[in-house]
Amino acid sequence: MKIAVVGLGLIGGSICKALKANTFYHIMGMDKDPEVTKKALAAGAIDEEITVDRLNEANLTIVALYPVAIVDFIKENADKFRKGSIVMDICGIKGYIVHNCTPILEEKGVIFIGTHPMAGTEHSGFDYSTADLFNKASFIITPTENTPQIAVDLVSTLGACMNFGQVVVATPEQHDANIAYTSQLAHVVSNAYVKSPSLFRADGFSAGSFLDLTRVAYLNEEMWSSLFMCNKDALLFEVNNIINSLSEYRDAMVNDDIDTLRELLKVGRERKEKSMEFYGQERK
Repeated sequence: MKIAVVGLGLIGGSICKALKANTFYHIMGMDKDPEVTKKALAAGAIDEEITVDRLNEANLTIVALYPVAIVDFIKENADKFRKGSIVMDICGIKGYIVHNCTPILEEKGVIFIGTHPMAGTEHSGFDYSTADLFNKASFIITPTENTPQIAVDLVSTLGACMNFGQVVVATPEQHDANIAYTSQLAHVVSNAYVKSPSLFRADGFSAGSFLDLTRVAYLNEEMWSSLFMCNKDALLFEVNNIINSLSEYRDAMVNDDIDTLRELLKVGRERKEKSMEFYGQERK
């Protein structure tokens, strides 16, 4: 099978490396930066460089760009994909992508499937891509009711080839509501947390909790701002919810109300314990 990967950054580059390490597929790559493509060729991550005019050679095309760029790329090149082939994206939001791209490609006889590899680092770019980035991670697939099952099965198999730990099938709306909580909110909170004036007075006073909470503040603002805006409603729900919760802790301390503060902390602890049982996690 011939696979074209459009965009050779952290995720696109890691997909290429994982597929080359674990399959015999022919991997064709392209990137707007010619130096990145040279690196990918030199690293053996791709077998050859292609241009958009050769997308019709691919049985499967993986578009690994930012959200708006994905939609723009597919609109501009809809006629170039092979009829009957599959096009998939790997973006962190799905409703915006799936609902914009699916009808465009359906008219051309091309199958579109939204996916989201739940893996990454605080770094970006091909230089940080690795063949084992997806090991034991979750691979989310968001087909529509019209997506052929054979296409879903093929993409699921591709996920297994890249060593994902599990494949989760969900609607685009289910994905976006969940991801607003499990990923996007964490990035907002972490990024806001490091804006405290105390940040540069903490040398020697930080441990694991500080490192855990600040890690994802080191983000790519171009990509994440686009992700946030494309999932605005779901993320605003989570942001407003945490603001309301934080105000309860603040008010309890302002009012010297230790009983309420203790109860707030107790409820939070109990919910964490319940979630660990639900997800089968060990207590730490």
